[in-house]
Amino acid sequence: MTGKEFRIGDFRGKPVLLESFAVWCPTCLQQQKNIQKLKLTEGDAIVHISLDTDPNEDESKVREHVKANGFDWYFAVSPVALTRDLISEFGLTIVSAPSSPVALVCADQSARLLRSGIKSPDDLLSEIKKGCN
Repeated sequence: MTGKEFRIGDFRGKPVLLESFAVWCPTCLQQQKNIQKLKLTEGDAIVHISLDTDPNEDESKVREHVKANGFDWYFAVSPVALTRDLISEFGLTIVSAPSSPVALVCADQSARLLRSGIKSPDDLLSEIKKGCN
């Protein structure tokens, strides 16, 4: 949202919730509202990244979405190469917006895809506590 580039590796030492989404997806919006609730309780202890993987959406659509919903964490439009890498790592589910895909990147940079479907703030916190092993 700031125009600054970042990498997952920039957040080594902290858990990262990486959510793949599309602006048009109501399931994604519900998941983001749950992420927002988690952010309110956990602050910056958890890094949240929402990555728009819809090739038909651009930065302006994402900015409008963020502003309309009052979100305040990392949002970005996924470059094609990154989307391919995510699919290679996690399978096609990671870009299936209606399945509400979220990957957990642990403090040591290992990662795993969480179950499909909307995850509550408590579910997300529980998954973080389980870790990636």
